Amino acid sequence: MNDVAQLEAYRPELTGYCYRMLGSAFDAEDAVQDAMVRAWRGFDGFDGRSALRSWLYRITTNVCLTMLSSAQRRVRPMDLGPAGSGRATDAGEPRPDEIWVGPVPDSRVLPERADPAEVVAGRESIRLAFVAALQHLPPRQRAVLILRDVLAWSASEVAELLDTSVASVNSVLQRARATIAAADLGADVHRPLDEEQRALLARYVRAFEAYDLEALTTLLHEDATLSMPPLPLWLSGRDEIAVWMGGTGGGCQGSRLIPVAANGVPAFGQYRPGAGGIGHDPWALIVLDISGGRIAGVSNFLDTARLFPLFGLPNHLD
Repeated sequence: MNDVAQLEAYRPELTGYCYRMLGSAFDAEDAVQDAMVRAWRGFDGFDGRSALRSWLYRITTNVCLTMLSSAQRRVRPMDLGPAGSGRATDAGEPRPDEIWVGPVPDSRVLPERADPAEVVAGRESIRLAFVAALQHLPPRQRAVLILRDVLAWSASEVAELLDTSVASVNSVLQRARATIAAADLGADVHRPLDEEQRALLARYVRAFEAYDLEALTTLLHEDATLSMPPLPLWLSGRDEIAVWMGGTGGGCQGSRLIPVAANGVPAFGQYRPGAGGIGHDPWALIVLDISGGRIAGVSNFLDTARLFPLFGLPNHLD
C-alpha cells in the first residue's frame, strides 16, 4: 500500500472525529483535508515511534484546536431562546451558517465495521443532540471526551497525544462527563432492520406526503420539537407543531420524501412542489429523533444548496 493509500484509509474515522469536534460536516472535511496534506508532506519524517493512527490523530487534533481557537460555538435553535408559537407568521431572520450544528451523512463518518456494538456506538456519538452538547465543552475537554469515551483511547494515549499528564486527562474527562450528563440526549439509536422503527417511518412518509396532519400528530411525542436552521424559531409540543404545519408551514403540502442516513438516525430529503406545478424542488433535509416508538424531534435543515449535494440527493424531482 502506497503512502497516500495508507493515509486515505483513515479518512472516514478522522472525518467523524472532526465532525464531533467542529459540529459541521463541511468544516470537518476541510480539517481532514488539511491534516492529510500535512501528513503527506511529513510522511517521510514519520519515524514510526508511534502508530500511524496516533500520529494522524495528533495532526488532526492540532488542526481542529487551531480552527476552534477563532470559531464561534455552534448551536441548535433550542440554545438561542425559548420555544416559539405555532401561530407565528415569521420564523425570524436566517442566522449565519457558521453558528449552527449541521447534519452529516453516515457514510462520511461511520466506517463499516463487522462489530454491531461498534456500529451502535458510532451512531450514538454523531447524533445531533450529542454533537451539540459537545460544543458546550472547551476544545481540549471536547478532544479528551471524544478520544476517551467515543474512540476508547487509554488515558496514557490521550496524554501523549495532547502532551499532558494522565492525571490532567482524567481531571478534564471528569469535568467533560459532568457537562454531557447534564444535557438531554434522550432518543433511541436507529436500527435500520428494526421492524417497529421501519413501520413508524413508513407511516411518517405516508402521512407527510398526504399531508395528513391528524395522522402526523399521532406519530409525535407530546413534547416533540421542531426546528428549522438557519431560522431561529423552534417549536415544542405536538399541538404547536400541528398548528404551524397547518398554517405558515402549509406550503409543504404535496411534498415528496427521499430517504437518506444522517447522524446515525433516519433522515429524508424533502422536495416541495415546483414553481408552476412542474416536478418537485429541494426544500429541506429532515433529520428525525425517535424515542419510545414515536418521533421526538424533527430538525429541518433548509440549506439545500449545500446539503443536498453532500447527501447525494438530486436537485430536482420530475
